[in-house]
Formats: sequence, structure tokens, C-alpha cells
Amino acid sequence: MRYVQGFRQPGVALALARQLAEAVEPGRRYRFMEFCGGHTHALARHGVLGLLPASIRMVHGPGCPVCVLPVGRIDQAIALARRPEVILASHGDTLRVPASGPLSLLQARALGADARVVYAIDDALDLARAHPGREVVFLAIGFETTTPPTAVAVQRAAAEGLRNFSVLCNHVLTPAAMQAILGDPEPVPLDGLVGPAHVSTLIGTRPYAALARAHRLPVVVAGFEPLDLLQAILMLVRQVNGGRAEVENQFTRAVREEGNPRAQALVDAVFELREDFAWRGLGRIPHSALGLRPAFADFDAERRFALSDPQVPDHPQCRCGPILQGRCEPTDCRLFATVCTPDHPLGACMVSSEGACAAVFRHGRSRRPPPASPAPSS
Repeated sequence: MRYVQGFRQPGVALALARQLAEAVEPGRRYRFMEFCGGHTHALARHGVLGLLPASIRMVHGPGCPVCVLPVGRIDQAIALARRPEVILASHGDTLRVPASGPLSLLQARALGADARVVYAIDDALDLARAHPGREVVFLAIGFETTTPPTAVAVQRAAAEGLRNFSVLCNHVLTPAAMQAILGDPEPVPLDGLVGPAHVSTLIGTRPYAALARAHRLPVVVAGFEPLDLLQAILMLVRQVNGGRAEVENQFTRAVREEGNPRAQALVDAVFELREDFAWRGLGRIPHSALGLRPAFADFDAERRFALSDPQVPDHPQCRCGPILQGRCEPTDCRLFATVCTPDHPLGACMVSSEGACAAVFRHGRSRRPPPASPAPSS
């Protein structure tokens, strides 16, 4: 615990808050997007927002893997789970995401579908071994961080000849989502990005350099602890004040510039880029997700079951899409904390432990953000 507590020291947090108060320039507004849902929860849970100067606004990003999974992909999974020969396995949060109807995998299970919660993809492999007469499909989701375990499982299934195992792959890529937000014809005004921690342990800091250059926007990769976030925000403020747009690494104890080459090679051996992929709230983004290579086609559930890729709209009153884009706060949604709660979610952002709506519901925001105003050109 000493390694955690070392990054939660109140005295150091207050010292960083004083440095931030001294660093912000009078009359300037700073808008920084925390891309990762884990950062959203850490900011709220630890009270970091209450330590920030009033001129700094933190904006939610789309870095929640459950939240960005579109309705159509959940419908795919429900249709599979309802087939008598199929056992569909996935992580707990994924089973609670509302699809069309509205119906979630958990609700479909109550109606007879065979959808099971597993803690890891290894559990899905065990299911396939234990039920040789059934088709076991693992609903794989997540950003770059969760992709290597899926790759290992596919390789293991191939080596064992485990022909009743397949993957419904929904692994998505962080830099592509960042580019979609920054390259939007009407982009959300931002002054900098807090780069994700876990993702960056895999891909490193290099993939963000092109984004920083193209959009003249500083990026600081940060850890999840309160002192990590305060230091990262201070680094962003100093970059903005200095007119710099660079990639900096606050999370040096875990992230290297080159990332994890061994994990990258493993992923590359099993997966290839899709032409495009649908994201909740962001639409179809080119080269933003991974699919299994032809060599592993036997383990691709989309090919095995000839699945279509339906385009299904979100709940008409749910504002999860604009929240994922950073265009509004969870409290701007009329459903928030009324008919939509973590116990009875109507939108994916209220389901996940990394969702922005769940973070605000559980921890609140320490204060409302200041009115937006354009920052002086640097």
C-alpha cells in the first residue's frame, strides 16, 4: 500500500494545488479532456476537481470501453446468446448495457438466453473445454489494454484445436478516437488532453505525437492517483502558457515511450485493422478497431455465425453520445439520477465503472465548470 499512499499525500496535493493557482494566467480559461474513464472517476472520487482553480475545466472523454460499444453490437451478442447451441461469455458490466428493446444481455438471460459472467477470457476457454457440445463465444471489448489477453486466448484455442470457441471482437483503438474528436468539423474546444494510463503502458507515448502536432494540442499521459492527475494538469497548464504542444509523460513509473513491444507483437500476430467501426456517440471511425486475421478466421464469431453489423440508434432521450464527445455533462441529461441510475441504467455511461454518468452519480462533481470562453491564441 505504500506505493499507493505515496501518491495520495494531502500535503503534497495542496502544494500542487498552490502551484496550479500560481501557474494559471489571469483571464485565460483552460479546457482539458481526460480521455480515460478511469481518470474521470479518480478526479471525482478523490476530490481533485475541488483543488483546481476555477479557470480550469475538465471535460469527459470517450475512454470507457463499455460506454463506446454501440447498441447494434450488443444486439448481435443477444441474438447469439439466444441460440440454443451457444454459451455467450463476457465481463459483468457488458451484460448490463442496454441494447434495443430496451434489453440487456442480463435481461435476455432472464428470458432464457445463455449469457454468463466471466472474470477473464481464460474462464471462457474453460467453458469451451467443459462443454464440447456447445459453441462458446467470448464477447471481447476494450481498448488496447485488454487486447493481448484475447490474442493469447485465440492462440491457445488454435494450439489446442478448441473448435467450439470463438470471439466476438470489439477491441477499439485510442488514437483513432482521439483523432475523431479533434478532427470533428465542429470540434469541442480543448486546450489539452490527459492521456490514458493503462493504454499507454501498451502503446507508449509515440502514437500521440502526430495528434499533438496536427492539432497544436499538448498531451500529458497521467497515472490514476490524485497526485498524478494534479501534476499532469499542471504540466498541461505550463505547456499552454508556453505555447507548446508536446507529448509529455507524467506516468514514468509505468509508461515508456516505446510502450510494450512484446505485447504489441502479440497483438499484431493475431489481429488486423478493420476498415472502420461504429462507436457509440462517435459514429463510424476509420481504422479504429481490430478484427481477427484470416489465419484465425475459425475463431471469429462474426464469420462463424455470419453476423451482420446492424446500425441501431441509441435511446432517443439518452445523452450518452454527447457526453462521450465531451459536449455536455451527465447532469445535463434529463434522465440522469431520475429514471437512469446505476441500478436501472438506460444508457451505457451509467452502467460501467468507468462511465462518466456513473462517476458523477457516485461521487458528484466538486463544482460546476466555469463558463466556456476561448483561450487567447498562443
